[in-house]
Amino acid sequence: MKTKDIRTLAVNEIESKLAEMKDKLFKQKFQKSLGQADSPYKIRQTKRDIAKFMTILKEMRSQNGNDAEKSKG
Repeated sequence: MKTKDIRTLAVNEIESKLAEMKDKLFKQKFQKSLGQADSPYKIRQTKRDIAKFMTILKEMRSQNGNDAEKSKG
């Protein structure tokens, strides 16, 4: 998923997709250990997607925190 598309999602949608991806990564690693993996590239891509989602989620949370602090004082 592209970064632009991720940024349009709500925080709770990002969190749910992140959980789905972590589950997908677990299944891919399990298949690899059993020797049934299609391609090691898929694991790498899933890890990168997880990192994108986590980075954007952290940015959104810090931005919301900064907005709250500005409105207080």
